Amino acid sequence: MRIEVFLDQLAQQAIKDALDLEAPAVLRPTQDPKHGDYQVNGVMGLAKRLKKNPRELAAGVAEKLVAHEAISEATVAGPGFVNLRLDEAWLAGLLDAAHADRERDGVDASEAKKTIVVDFSSPNIAKQMHVGHLRSTIIGDAIVRLLRFVGHEVIGDNHLGDWGTQFGLLIVGMREWGDEAALEADPVPELERVYKLASAKAKEDEAFAESARAELAKLQQGDADNHALWEHFVEVSKRSLNALYARLDVEFDEWLGESAYDDMLPGVVETLLEKKIAREDQGAICVFFNELEGVPGKLAKQEVPFIVRKGDGAFLYSTSDIATVLYRKERWDADESLYVVGQPQKQHFQQLFEVVRQLGVEMKLEHVEFGSVLNAEGKLIRTRDADGKPITLASLLDEAEERAERKMVEEQKLEAELAASLKKTVGIGAVKYADLKQNRTSDYKFDFDKMVAFEGNAGPYLQYQHARCCSILRKGEIDPSGLGGAIALAHEDEKALGRRLAKFPDVVHAAAEQAMPHYITDHLYALARDYSAFFTNCQVLKSEGAQRESRLALVNLTRRQMKRGLGLLGIEAPERM
Repeated sequence: MRIEVFLDQLAQQAIKDALDLEAPAVLRPTQDPKHGDYQVNGVMGLAKRLKKNPRELAAGVAEKLVAHEAISEATVAGPGFVNLRLDEAWLAGLLDAAHADRERDGVDASEAKKTIVVDFSSPNIAKQMHVGHLRSTIIGDAIVRLLRFVGHEVIGDNHLGDWGTQFGLLIVGMREWGDEAALEADPVPELERVYKLASAKAKEDEAFAESARAELAKLQQGDADNHALWEHFVEVSKRSLNALYARLDVEFDEWLGESAYDDMLPGVVETLLEKKIAREDQGAICVFFNELEGVPGKLAKQEVPFIVRKGDGAFLYSTSDIATVLYRKERWDADESLYVVGQPQKQHFQQLFEVVRQLGVEMKLEHVEFGSVLNAEGKLIRTRDADGKPITLASLLDEAEERAERKMVEEQKLEAELAASLKKTVGIGAVKYADLKQNRTSDYKFDFDKMVAFEGNAGPYLQYQHARCCSILRKGEIDPSGLGGAIALAHEDEKALGRRLAKFPDVVHAAAEQAMPHYITDHLYALARDYSAFFTNCQVLKSEGAQRESRLALVNLTRRQMKRGLGLLGIEAPERM
């Protein structure tokens, strides 16, 4: 059950019953648990409208609320707030139901199910992934998992950069400098090497540049030899990408790159011209937002055009992006399309979304933007080392695993064999958690030492708390599937842990609806602290009878919620650490 949704509806009904008015309850969690669990703030706005004393109105609402079995106290505070304290027996019953629900841990599926496309990761073919690709990949994967868990039909799409001018250079470059053995052994570095040589030569040698343009034109016109080469470049690049995605435990439902929409592009431009959304300007086909009706905000004054076809007839990724929206609507009848892309692309998506709206496509489009990755000095993290060599994402993951293993052996005193078996789970989990614990719209510092910490708000600490829960059950030789005693909340630390556990459904739905994975990390870290206090102050295995059964159920529900929460972020939860 989503407690906040339930209480909000309860408070709205109380306002209606007490004041004979329908109004929003404006329910919020209290800032200080000493004052209760939740606060109803909607009465003050009503009092101002009705020109009545807000505390008197609030008293009537409080009287209605406290009559419900879920509420043990409803008190008027300040200028007219109503503080609510949940009834502990009612809360314990809620936890019993969550504990019995092994499939979903009490998290109901969304009533309004949608078809949602999540566009994420989207690297360029023939280029190695670096730290700059990390955020889109990790955030996008977490959003896919969250949306799917709350019941939506989700299509995760890796919109590859697999078409464009670079392939003309690659074709002529591979014919001149290519090493087929290197291409098979480690394809992407070889393609990068060749592209760098070809790009440099094209800047100095116009004849070479012209030959690259000619080969690109042949590719775009369907030349069999060039198309076979292009397919090979894409195939070997995908193989390399898949190995990296496997390390990250990231999967996609579709790998529809820019090339998938190439045949649609002439029709897209024709439609824009027919509907007078675009017009010709100096040989190019452009959208001028300042000439269109109904354009919102600053975009309506923008004079710089949104180009969909250049003067030489070439299409742009803006054209491909429009075609992509049309395809997703036609193929999946998608209700929403989310683009997990960095903040620098904000203007592009504002323009794209307005063009799609002008076309009359009924689909919610959202730019799920995120900030940059910074180094320890707060500057944009470099993607190349001092010698100009790329700092690859694979090498960063290698280092994360090595640091995690070393930390487990040297500081946590784990046996070398166990640490070696856990290094991938802990190291890559640490990298993911460090990213996902940030509000995605913020920049964040990439700091290995903080990432692999076993204390504070870090992935290894959360994994360790999960392992502690598993350890208690092992020591007591408890089969979790056999636990079924009624939960009772008597000790203050039991109550705090119970309240935290009960918030999980609200947190999951909020994280999914707002595409904010850090809501999950915030909850898990708070849960870990509450569990630690409970573990310290409440005997579990040495308690007896109903109390022992209750506390074991709390341990087990904490274990499951930790595992579920980490799993929704794409992070494994080991049972031993």
